[in-house]
Amino acid sequence: MTDQFVYELLIVLSFGLVAGLVSRQLRAPTLVGYLAAGALLGQGALGWVSPDTHEIECLAEAGVFFLLFSIGLEFTFDEIFRMRWHLVIGGMAQMLMTSLPVVALLLYLNFDPATAVFLAAAVAFSSTVLVFKLLTEAGHAGMPHGRRAIGILLFQDAALIPLLLATTMLVGEQPTLQDYFWLAMNSVLFIFVVFGLRQLLVTWVVPSLASHRSPELVVLFALVVLGSVTLFAHVLALPAAVGAFAAGLSFGGNRWTGQIDALLLPFRETFAAIFFVSLGLLLKLSHVAEEPFLVLGGIVAVVALKATAATLAMRLTQLSWRHSFGMGLGLAHIGEFAFVLLFMVAHHVGLISEQSVERLLVIGLGTLIISPLLMKLGLRWLDDTTTPEVRQTSSDSIAPGSVLVVGLGPVGCTVASQLETIGYELTLIDRSPINLQAFAQQGFRTLAGDATEPSLLEASRIDTFELVVICVPDDPVAIRLVKEIRQRNSQASIYVRCRYATTVPPLERAGANVAVSEEATASLELLTRIHETVAKAPH
Repeated sequence: MTDQFVYELLIVLSFGLVAGLVSRQLRAPTLVGYLAAGALLGQGALGWVSPDTHEIECLAEAGVFFLLFSIGLEFTFDEIFRMRWHLVIGGMAQMLMTSLPVVALLLYLNFDPATAVFLAAAVAFSSTVLVFKLLTEAGHAGMPHGRRAIGILLFQDAALIPLLLATTMLVGEQPTLQDYFWLAMNSVLFIFVVFGLRQLLVTWVVPSLASHRSPELVVLFALVVLGSVTLFAHVLALPAAVGAFAAGLSFGGNRWTGQIDALLLPFRETFAAIFFVSLGLLLKLSHVAEEPFLVLGGIVAVVALKATAATLAMRLTQLSWRHSFGMGLGLAHIGEFAFVLLFMVAHHVGLISEQSVERLLVIGLGTLIISPLLMKLGLRWLDDTTTPEVRQTSSDSIAPGSVLVVGLGPVGCTVASQLETIGYELTLIDRSPINLQAFAQQGFRTLAGDATEPSLLEASRIDTFELVVICVPDDPVAIRLVKEIRQRNSQASIYVRCRYATTVPPLERAGANVAVSEEATASLELLTRIHETVAKAPH
């Protein structure tokens, strides 16, 4: 069994790697590649990996927890309290406007009323982890429309608690008043414990760990907290996913948040890849071939219904119609929790038939596969203006004469500081959230990620800058950056730092206005110092 698990895990990782490379080459979202790889590996195609492998399921679930932990890091208690009405009103409106038409349809198809309500609620769920990942990659997770969308998704996750409790009602085990009382008490206890844990972490534990300057200790401690809070939620009969989000929330809102997120990034991305590939394993392509019109019609109907409901819900949170529709498209899919926690539960307790489960899975996974494309299309609808609400750590306005600085190492930090002193509006890009953290706290607009990715450049609004300063330490990457930026902005002045003098001509051919090599600068500085020393020496 162990050999089989290692074999299947290696296949999942290998196919995930190939799918990711192909997706990048085609400039498609990597999540589409992961889901497609899973569909190819599953029983409906090659059949090399079984979706029922327990160990793979555990690793995939770990991917969900890591992503939800990262979502928690993005929020603070104060921010959630400030968004409470947007979260409740938008989340409730989205679920009701999605569920009611589905209930009517299922009743028309002669489903039992209780089963119809249960399945309609499942259809209302969208994927918190997928939307967060897509918004983060596009640089929109910290913007007002992005945070409202995540708020609606968090409301859905919280709604899992009463829905799972309702499962017992559907199988004839009527919950007593005492059951509801203990559920409420457990929820209140969990909130108080998480709040107390956050105070303990921020005031004592994390500063103490940071003083040791040991990244491995920070990683281990974060993993222990993630596992402990998730297990605590499970013990209290709350969804483990809520515990993972709460663990991230307990670390959020302090100056170590970015460092913790960056240190856990390799774990998160690796387990997330396993999760999305394993999700694709559930898709049986044979069902698509057997019932193509039913599947395609179901996908179109779900996307249309959920886009409409999400648009209206986002509008109720005081977003413009344009922003609401853009984010509505991004939420127009059925989330993974609907499969794992609702469809499967409904099937196991005998509420719906095997055939109905298979159809729902194919339609739901079909909406998931196209969701990155819908999100990309939705973000294109968003105009360059923003609503008055912005994150305290970021400024989303782009002023005339603004500057983009790529690479926040020692050189980039010095350049950015001097430009800010002169009076320029800065937007900063770096691979590491740690390098950006200090600037984000001062109110600069920051984007974390690979600047060679077209989606990140588009998120930065590259066509609005008059000056671009590239300070990356890798000369081939600098050349690629200049080419990408020049294709999207023919008017900007591009200044580049490079390491070798031989790189200057290729940079200029790529479109750089000025390229400064470290070799030439170092030699000039040395000669200047030598001349100064010689001039001072007695003759």
